[in-house]
Amino acid sequence: MRDAVFFEGDEAPRRFSRFWLLLVLSSVIAAAGVVADSDATVIGAMIVAPLMTPILGIVLATVLGDRANLLRSWGLVFAGAATAIAIGYGVGLLVAAPVIASTDPQVAQRVAPDLIDLLAALATGAVGVIALVRSDISDTLPGVAIAISLVPPLTVVGLTLESQAWDQALGALLLFATNVAAILASGVVVLAVYRIRARADAAAARPVGEKQPSPRRSIVFIAATLLIIAVPLTVTSLQATQQTALESEVRAVVAPWAEDHEWELAAVTTDGDTAQVTLTGSVAQPDTASLSAALEDAGVDPAKVTAQFVPAHIVQLGPPG
Repeated sequence: MRDAVFFEGDEAPRRFSRFWLLLVLSSVIAAAGVVADSDATVIGAMIVAPLMTPILGIVLATVLGDRANLLRSWGLVFAGAATAIAIGYGVGLLVAAPVIASTDPQVAQRVAPDLIDLLAALATGAVGVIALVRSDISDTLPGVAIAISLVPPLTVVGLTLESQAWDQALGALLLFATNVAAILASGVVVLAVYRIRARADAAAARPVGEKQPSPRRSIVFIAATLLIIAVPLTVTSLQATQQTALESEVRAVVAPWAEDHEWELAAVTTDGDTAQVTLTGSVAQPDTASLSAALEDAGVDPAKVTAQFVPAHIVQLGPPG
């Protein structure tokens, strides 16, 4: 396990060069995939990205109480994250249009993390650490790399910073922090279940009573970080739930009303506690008093709903009769 995740010994220079080479290339691939809205390219970047190695190194160093490797692994994670953000920013300079959530689905997927993302990251992190412990299931690591998004959110941070979308950059950074904290938390639990610390002490044949570095501070730090991250994720989840409920309520009222008046509901968009409905039709715009009454009866404040009527003209094309 030490050989798999620690940058130490005679192989350290080679491992460092491989880490930085793969990090730079995966960041370029991820940024290009986000700009081009290519799922396949972004997935390729996830597989190439090497950030999982130092994160797992933090997990193992925490459990073993290995201060030197703990600091080294943290340093690689911070430096690697900063490099990926810088590369994303640089790619953003090459793109004429702003790369933001409203115009790029890849960005939209990564700027509003919620509790579901945390749950998925916890499970994925556990799988990654189990694959590290058990060689018989190590073949799952490519799947873990795809499931846990590390480099793509960082390049989105850089791209949105270049586009001056500060809130979206913060959201993407929160997604990265969520994934890292989840891997650390679930990883420490998995290694504790497998009694890795006890096995390491036994393998080293340490004298009974010899005092070893305690991982308590690192574990407390990881737990506190996870709890802090859970706060904004909870807020985001509640907001998303409220907006989904509002959209459903508005759609349930507006769709039949529009049909009764020979119009068609084209879209419902929500922003906080307000909603906008877009309707299309080829007849005269109907009176909206009955729509306001229907919304009020359904428990929706009509003052928070805006209706946009878009006239649609149907023209039969063909040769003149």
